[in-house]
Amino acid sequence: MKIALVSPYDYSYPGGVTEHVRNLARQFMLRGHEVHVIAPSSMTPDRVPDQPVFHRVGRSVPIPANGSVARITLPLRGYVQVKSLLAFQGFDIVHLHEPMMPALPLTVLHHSPTINVGTFHAFGRSNMAYFYAKPMLKPLFNRLHGKIAVSGPARDFVGRHLPGQYRIIPNGIDHARFATRLAPIERFEDERLDVLFVGRLEKRKGLEYLLRAWPAVHRAVPRARLIVVGGGRRINGYRKWVRERGWSEVHFIGHVSPEDLVRYYQTSDVFCAPSTGQESFGIVLLESMAAGRAIVATRIPGYAEVVEDGAEGFLVEPRSSEALAAALVRLLGDAVLRRSMGERGRLKAETYDWTRVAGQVLDFYEETIDAHMVDPERRSGRVAGALRRVKFGAVAWPAL
Repeated sequence: MKIALVSPYDYSYPGGVTEHVRNLARQFMLRGHEVHVIAPSSMTPDRVPDQPVFHRVGRSVPIPANGSVARITLPLRGYVQVKSLLAFQGFDIVHLHEPMMPALPLTVLHHSPTINVGTFHAFGRSNMAYFYAKPMLKPLFNRLHGKIAVSGPARDFVGRHLPGQYRIIPNGIDHARFATRLAPIERFEDERLDVLFVGRLEKRKGLEYLLRAWPAVHRAVPRARLIVVGGGRRINGYRKWVRERGWSEVHFIGHVSPEDLVRYYQTSDVFCAPSTGQESFGIVLLESMAAGRAIVATRIPGYAEVVEDGAEGFLVEPRSSEALAAALVRLLGDAVLRRSMGERGRLKAETYDWTRVAGQVLDFYEETIDAHMVDPERRSGRVAGALRRVKFGAVAWPAL
């Protein structure tokens, strides 16, 4: 098939949706499909033979969203470009990620003449944006022939105001990448017990509560050490907090390379994810599980989809430093429990490998095409003919 993957977010900036699109594209290409990515970008990537064709539509601007910053393109930018691109390329499937997100996915949906599939990633405390925008979004939402959500919480979040049939297909990971043993981080290869935090240093990631829990952890387990991987605007404030208290066993690493990220997971003894909410899924949990690490995480909807309390780790109430400390002390003090939880996590994470996830998405494409060929007489002759050409391998679509 000729597949278009559409993202509203700056493709040159790291993020969960961008990585999802990159990995789907890679897996689809390995299966022989032609893949195009349509997204805004701060820069134009070089064309690489084993990468998808990239179509840059507009530059991105930072917009506060869901406790983070979304880098999206503004309305009307690239409107004519999108219309021409869709008419010229003749995609068999247009797969939009966050399809109700302004402005690129909505523009693509408005003009797309083919089978449209949408994946909903987000989860938050409030979906008032869907509530207020529903009259405008509903006609475009109805142009989606198939709907995917990455988790139950993501499905429930959008489904409150835009109900429909959603297939849950989770995010994926490169299991072999995190499970294959690499050399440890030399400076932390000693007798200490390492607690690892990985993530952007935003308020919703909850590092503040882990730092508040740390004195109790360190009193109970003097060999404990905290390693913080990730950057953000809050890093200087956190460093000051630690410096003022003289915690020499707390280390802020900042951003690391993809290879070193794996090494940090594998060097640690326990992974801690103290997020306060607004997480639709737990990618970092799966990465640490693939590395064989036991977990302490908050009991929020996105994380509870991935970790079973008492199996791969412990789930505690969010914003509770006391609960975090108790769970960390229990795991740090029991090497057998850490190993058994880590092994269960490694096996579970394997089921989320991108090879499996991409296969589920391709199966959903075929099901969606089949479902919309059932009664072609209900459609105009051009639409019915277009659907047949998707099923049987056409390369060009008529303009609808």
